[in-house]
Amino acid sequence: MLSVDKVTVRLDERLILREVTTQVDAKELVGLLGPNGAGKTTLLRTVLGLLRPAAGTVRVADEPVERARHLLGYVPQRHEFAWDFPINVAEAVLHARRIRLGRRPGRADRAAVEHALERVSLAELARRPVGALSGGQRQRVLLARALAVGPRLLLLDEPFTGVDVPTQDLLTHVLSGLRADGVAILMTTHDFASAARLADRIILLNQEVVADGPPDEVRDGTLWLRAFGAPTGLDGVS
Repeated sequence: MLSVDKVTVRLDERLILREVTTQVDAKELVGLLGPNGAGKTTLLRTVLGLLRPAAGTVRVADEPVERARHLLGYVPQRHEFAWDFPINVAEAVLHARRIRLGRRPGRADRAAVEHALERVSLAELARRPVGALSGGQRQRVLLARALAVGPRLLLLDEPFTGVDVPTQDLLTHVLSGLRADGVAILMTTHDFASAARLADRIILLNQEVVADGPPDEVRDGTLWLRAFGAPTGLDGVS
């Protein structure tokens, strides 16, 4: 579903990613781990087509990103959303679908929103202003926005950061269900323990791919020293 081939990204002449190569298949959840500044969010934005690589290619469903944006769902970090905007939960999710389709929403769009809210257990809060939500509820709104567009490839940027345990459990359940439905998932995280429980593969990234494999294969302390400068993966903390 996603193919990244020797992608190099520079921002203001500063090297952020160097010849990154990986892929994510349908029904696969891949955790992307690395220190701050390693290029994790940059890689997601490159896959989304928001950044143009200096070299290399990104293809989604064997198409250039420009032709495959309708297949993508994106869950940004919570601080990137304007929570003080005067809209309710349902309107926030519907707006994401309207942006994707480029037209006024109709009955099918509203049904997609209702389904997305039910999937993340927010149906009862559909009319609540987004500014009145807790951190975990806000994270679920962002996930619902991505699900409402019916993605085949879902990109998540630190979805487990700063949320309570019930929200973590709900996110884990939803992501597992999406994977079973055939969605390909690429998720950045700092939490190796959570990633090891949920992900089929883990990528250690620090400008370049340090390791890429099943969780048990990336526990080697030398790999974590290369990626983080310390063997943090060995005790489940990152």
